[in-house]
Amino acid sequence: MKRLLTSLLVLFTLPSVLNSSHLNNRKVLIVTSESTRESIELAKYLKDNGVVKYSAYWCPNCLNQSELFGKQAYRELNVVECARDGINSQTQLCIDKKIKGFPTWEINGKLILGVLSLKELSKLTGYKN
Repeated sequence: MKRLLTSLLVLFTLPSVLNSSHLNNRKVLIVTSESTRESIELAKYLKDNGVVKYSAYWCPNCLNQSELFGKQAYRELNVVECARDGINSQTQLCIDKKIKGFPTWEINGKLILGVLSLKELSKLTGYKN
């Protein structure tokens, strides 16, 4: 009888645990490296030219990519968060764009998967520093 009551108690409290406010906290990728003047200028150029980075806060490659820019430049980028529990999540957009992995760069309508060096991004977008 005690086991049945314990099971029922767990069953009835589970939905409230699953909907607890601590699970509604949104996650964000945290960039710690410092930007260079060049990386900030490139990030602004990418944003101004419609380049989009599709990302997920939990993705180690996304963090590596972002650290190449540094925290100041990262704030300049047009980043779409694809993780459902990420801050400003745009999961449906990522699904609609058929994003297969992270990071994915959208440059001139073309999707490019993977970490790209700043030099590669400059070349792909026609950026001249």
